Amino acid sequence: MQNNNVDDFTSPATSGLTFTLSAQRGKHLVVYFYPKDNTPGCTTEAQQFRDLYSKFQAAGCEIVGVSRDTLKSHENFKAKFTLPFELLSDTDEALCTLFGVMKMKNMYGKQVRGIERSTFVFDKAGVMRQEWRGVKVPEHANQVLEFVQSLN
Repeated sequence: MQNNNVDDFTSPATSGLTFTLSAQRGKHLVVYFYPKDNTPGCTTEAQQFRDLYSKFQAAGCEIVGVSRDTLKSHENFKAKFTLPFELLSDTDEALCTLFGVMKMKNMYGKQVRGIERSTFVFDKAGVMRQEWRGVKVPEHANQVLEFVQSLN
């Protein structure tokens, strides 16, 4: 099944849940990829989505965060920052590959392979309507919210 070039997928999620893309139909969906739990930029981004979560919900939108961290790491990250949305564990990089977010990056002068911070918005029919790649954290969650609100 195609959703604007994104195949349906299932992934382990926090709270003992299993997330399936096609099961999200009927509401808008934000899928955001971030490099690592408990790092400064990723924490700030998660907190921004958390702080705007009620506005996303009012716009008929759900949010999920994705990284290569384990579910145990995700559960700790989610609890530490009281994140109201689920996090998907992509330890085998299947979702990273599906969305094309793995990139070579410079870290402290070394080339490392990692997740390029990226956000994707799906409409209620499950069609990808917007993507942001190489995201800069400041104001990003607000931009995403404004886009989601424009879909209604």
